[in-house]
Formats: sequence, structure tokens, C-alpha cells
Amino acid sequence: MSEVPKPLRDPVPMLEQALSEWGGREDLWIFGYGSLIWRPDFEFAERRPARVHGWHRALKMWSRINRGTPERPGLVFGLLSGGCCRGVVFRIPREQGGEVLARLWQREMATAVYDPRWLAADTAQGRVRSLAFTLSRSSPSHTGELSTEEYRAIFDSASGRYGTTQEYAHRTLEELRRHDIRDRNLERLLRMVRGHG
Repeated sequence: MSEVPKPLRDPVPMLEQALSEWGGREDLWIFGYGSLIWRPDFEFAERRPARVHGWHRALKMWSRINRGTPERPGLVFGLLSGGCCRGVVFRIPREQGGEVLARLWQREMATAVYDPRWLAADTAQGRVRSLAFTLSRSSPSHTGELSTEEYRAIFDSASGRYGTTQEYAHRTLEELRRHDIRDRNLERLLRMVRGHG
């Protein structure tokens, strides 16, 4: 198994900042837009469909461990600025919030590539303040624009400790549909990779 790359930034103070900004006085909300939707890895009291404005889901983040290798990187979703994104929010009881955030940091922030942000998430029951893992276009993990041929090559060959990029993308699409969430960009990308448009 490949070693985890040394983070460009220290994730520990970033966790401390997130804990401080949350404050621990109320339940914790987490916004999921990719694998968190179908594999949250934490207990939650409630899950709601939600929408955040000013950000969109994009399969434009290099994965050199989970869905690829350093020699043949795969792709995972990042939350990029612009547009809007439908996903789900998870409510974690206040008493478990700190423990869940620490576990989430081990999973999502081991290499500190994300920029954790508190975003307003609109749900049918009202707006909640939720933590989301966003990706900067200036990050070395951001792919930039990829051609159809590059996507096809990645889908054909990239695989890491959690499986292939292809499986990850299809699983996310299936789970979005299960929650009645339509992602036309992802549908179009998967058709394009299969060579049907």
C-alpha cells in the first residue's frame, strides 16, 4: 500500500479551527456531496436532502491513494466554487460532534487538500449551517480541465485502496438518484466516458 503523502498543510490546526467555529453548543451538521452520501462512516441522528449555493460537485480532484496511485492517479469529487450543489446534510448530536469531526478529519483531511468551510445548506425544514469539504482551483489536487480521452484513460485504469474511479463515480450517481437528486453533469460525463456522447 502506498504511503499517505505528506500534507502541504498541517491538518491539526485546521481541525482545531473547525471545532472552535462549530463551538459545541448545538448539533453538528455535515454536508455530503460524494462518497459521504453513501459511506458516511459515522452515526447520525438525521439525514436531509440539501442544497448549497455558490458551489458545485465536480469529478476534478486527483486521488493518489483511495481511487488511484501516485503513478496512475484516479479521481474523486471536489466541491468547487460556482453554481449550486444538491447533496445531503447529516445531523450529529452535539455530544458526539467532536468525536465525529476528529474521525472525519482522519478520513477527509489526512493530506489536508480540502478547505473545510461552513456553508448555508437549504433543506425542506429550513436552512442549517453545515461543514463542507471544498476544493480550491489553486490546489495541486485540482485537475484543471480534462479531455474526454484523459477521463476515459483514468476510468479504464485508475484503482486505489477503495477501488476504481469508475466504481466510485457510478456508486455516487446511484446514491444521488436514490435521494431523488439529478446530476446532469455527472450523467453526461459517464455517457461521454462510455463513448455515447
